Amino acid sequence: MTDPGRLTGPLSVAVANLCRRLQPQVSARTAAGFAEVVRRLSAPLQVAVAGRIKSGKSTLVNALIGRRVAPTDVGECTRLVTRFQYGTVDRIEVVFTTGRKQVLPFAPDGMIPAELGVDIAEVSHIEAYLTNAVLQDMTVIDTPGLGSLDAASVSRTEQLLGAASQDEGSDELDETSRNAVAGAEAVLYVVTQGVRADDQQALAAFTAATASREAGPVNAIAVLNKADTVAPESVRGAGDDVWKAATLLAEKQAALLKPRVADVLPVIGLVAESAESGGFTSADAEALRQLSTVDEATLETMLMAADIFTSWECDVPTGTRLRLLERLDLYGIRCAIDAIHADPEITAGALRRILLESSGLAAVRSRLNVVFAARADGIKAAAALASVTALAHASGDPAERQRVHDAIEVLLAKPEAHQLRVLEALTLVVAGAVDMPEDLAEEVLRVGSNADIAAQLGMPGSDRQELAAHALERAGWWRSFASFGATPAQSRVAHVVHRAYFLIWQQLRAQ
Repeated sequence: MTDPGRLTGPLSVAVANLCRRLQPQVSARTAAGFAEVVRRLSAPLQVAVAGRIKSGKSTLVNALIGRRVAPTDVGECTRLVTRFQYGTVDRIEVVFTTGRKQVLPFAPDGMIPAELGVDIAEVSHIEAYLTNAVLQDMTVIDTPGLGSLDAASVSRTEQLLGAASQDEGSDELDETSRNAVAGAEAVLYVVTQGVRADDQQALAAFTAATASREAGPVNAIAVLNKADTVAPESVRGAGDDVWKAATLLAEKQAALLKPRVADVLPVIGLVAESAESGGFTSADAEALRQLSTVDEATLETMLMAADIFTSWECDVPTGTRLRLLERLDLYGIRCAIDAIHADPEITAGALRRILLESSGLAAVRSRLNVVFAARADGIKAAAALASVTALAHASGDPAERQRVHDAIEVLLAKPEAHQLRVLEALTLVVAGAVDMPEDLAEEVLRVGSNADIAAQLGMPGSDRQELAAHALERAGWWRSFASFGATPAQSRVAHVVHRAYFLIWQQLRAQ
């Protein structure tokens, strides 16, 4: 029995209770699938890091976890789905397609072994248990790259994202109904400088697989990785600022990928990984300090290209410079040397913090908290309802499907389910399915995309009384708009926003 205390919130509890009530009324296979849905509802939010091959997914996974544990070089493990989750003891479990598990030790360098010593064609996925605190609230899933020539690897990622196709009308599901249909509940999608059609297709399939009828694409954000490789001259308005160029390019990509993603943020995964996972050492800081003493003209020449940096005659050994390139690339090296020039007495720890700040990882983590962690209850419940619906559909029993459908309708009428209707309204507006004036569309976006009440109301720093008065005023305005002057489609959204404001007002009054 799942511990209700570990469930994310009231909506997750409601969906778990729905599954338990339905289990005696459905087939044994469907009931087993519902049990898996309940188990996953009580587990941490499952976030898949996905994208094309060579986009830097595993490097970003290491940065997010704060430990260099996911292999970044091509090998057996990069062809498998690896789930990094919290455990009281560090260990690796290789899970076979038969359900059998084999425990392996980590490699001497602390990473998952490059070679597993088994036939990977028989492997379902890898479970890596780590004592890292960040994993207590979020399971991070590293995926094989899309666009690979290795069809089996691509298939594993597509299945995890819900993109694997099935024959029309097929009722077949297996492996406890494919672990209750969806392998991940949220996705951090990694792109580089070009967004391709298959990126959009993968995100569309993931949204369809994890969002119920009442939910929207608020369970996906994207990052523009390798932001330091964006040429400023290729982006209008960037001047000679690499980070500004990456930020402007990320904004363009966000426009391309919406409404599939909530945002696109620039990040330098390599610098983030080195600064956050211990890859940047005191010896590296000392080498950079030594480089900073090279005369300015020579240093500028060395930083023009990687081959010049490593081949130029210099007191810093070539091997040391190669290591710096592997850890920081030229952009990170330049940032560090600039920091040393600004403060010659800077410590290795302070230098690491500057590198971490320059990587953009803090903004990605902040967005993860806003979009994923703070909304985990709604995201997990939406994915669970999608799974419940798919399991009932796969049963092949019309009466069973109707029974499940009716139970979901009852649940959606409850107050705690209103956040799903808010997400649905957000989806309709962002996708352009409902045409709203720009100022009202922005208000729907603000109410639907934030978990903090002050942010939802657009009144940061206001006291509770001011917030309550504003929420009540906006509730009345949207109710009037829904009744007078709105189109039928706009009225549907307006009633949802009115209800959202009214519930916010009630919550503030109760505090």
